[in-house]
Amino acid sequence: MNGPDYEFEKAALKGGAFFVAGVDEVGRGPLCGPVTAAAVILDPNNIPAGLNDSKKLTRAKRDALFDQIIASADCCIAHASVEEIDEINILRASHLAMERALAGLRQTADYALIDGNMIPKGLATPAQAVIKGDARSVSIAAASIIAKVERDRIMTQLTVEFPGYGWENNAGYGTKQHLEALRVLGVTPHHRRSFKPIHNILYQAN
Repeated sequence: MNGPDYEFEKAALKGGAFFVAGVDEVGRGPLCGPVTAAAVILDPNNIPAGLNDSKKLTRAKRDALFDQIIASADCCIAHASVEEIDEINILRASHLAMERALAGLRQTADYALIDGNMIPKGLATPAQAVIKGDARSVSIAAASIIAKVERDRIMTQLTVEFPGYGWENNAGYGTKQHLEALRVLGVTPHHRRSFKPIHNILYQAN
């Protein structure tokens, strides 16, 4: 299967758009940390080679592409906090992060390509949901790389304050090491209390 291309963007530009943004988020599944989104408007004359779904790339390749995307495109990274996730639920929080990323671009995007099958309800920009978009659209692929690298770096930084959970390797997902650390070390302020494994630990502690 071929990698992502610029066809979705071309169609939007042909339809009258001037600035087409790809939008993706990362961090819906982990037990802790924020959910992170990125919006990217690529320069059609300077698209970094090798863009793809961030999950299909090595960490070294993601890091290299991160720098190239930041240098050549209009990018914005945004988050929804653990508190927001617990208050409004992870789906709404991920959409909120997407809305914030799109709103923070230097250029005002007049069309957005959203990874997944839902368009965030609060989005003012005309948009199209693209299922598996990070493997089909280079703009969404770029956004997936930016969001993934940024969130991984955040989780690595948090290990300085809370070592032992393996966040530098598991990015907050419920791996065996992470779950064992939760049992031994307990729940941190960065854990999502609305998520079942965390809720159960807190409930059992009372």
